[in-house]
Amino acid sequence: MPERSPRGTYLRIADALRTEISGDSTVTSLPSEAELMEEHGVARTTVKRALDVLVAEGLIRSQPGVGWVVGRAEPKVPVLDQLTALARKLDVGANFPSEKELTETTGAARGTVRRALAQLEGAGVLEVRHGKGRTIRSLPANHI
Repeated sequence: MPERSPRGTYLRIADALRTEISGDSTVTSLPSEAELMEEHGVARTTVKRALDVLVAEGLIRSQPGVGWVVGRAEPKVPVLDQLTALARKLDVGANFPSEKELTETTGAARGTVRRALAQLEGAGVLEVRHGKGRTIRSLPANHI
């Protein structure tokens, strides 16, 4: 950016990226932050502010391992809600999946899964038997 803009350089970059995204339907991802810094001759914080504008507008999202992609972020269902829904599908006395299986299916960290399991145990939905795992003790209420 050769001269300062009264609107803010990051807004000019956001406008340029917005135009690029809307003008070409084949654009599925954006260049890296480093490439954008070099292209526009600005600091990373300026690029980050421009990207934050587009995120707030729902035009782009960050995808781990890929970078900035065009499109809205998929809404994340809380782990507790996912486990509660799973418990509702099972019968009383049925075995509940292991922590390992739950971390794989939810994509959540083991600590997050454990906290959700503890809430279900505290609500009386799950019962833990040493060496046997968890079983459904009662069906979950609608307000867990």
